Amino acid sequence: MMLAYRLTLTPDDNGTFMITSPDFPELTTFAESKGEAALHATGAVEEAIAARMSERQDIPAPLTRTEIVKAGGGFVALPVLTALKVSLYRALRGSAKTRADLARELGWHREQVDRLFRLDHASQISQLEAAFAKLGQDLEIEIRPRTAA
Repeated sequence: MMLAYRLTLTPDDNGTFMITSPDFPELTTFAESKGEAALHATGAVEEAIAARMSERQDIPAPLTRTEIVKAGGGFVALPVLTALKVSLYRALRGSAKTRADLARELGWHREQVDRLFRLDHASQISQLEAAFAKLGQDLEIEIRPRTAA
């Protein structure tokens, strides 16, 4: 599973790069080099997503594989745990259920369910899998060779 979002790197007049994202207009960060940009971009996208999740706002659909290929290097791929949490959040928003409904169906305390949506919490895969199941979705893992950049 890969969740990726578009990025734009714009060279500044002082040798740094400004990083923005058409998917997250609120995102702006800077990096000293292109290599450093990926790290800064990942953190900035995660912060934008965490803020949207906290405010119960929509999160844009990630790039498709075809769009990733077309984007070349103009995207950031989220860490797997973040990708799972974003996917769960989007699945819940697309269902007729609330977090409270999910807690009842899982037999968990509400705080346990809330942690599944906190990007700074190291949720267990088994917990995420159980939550996806209650939303009528199966969690699958795909491992494939890395394509040359």
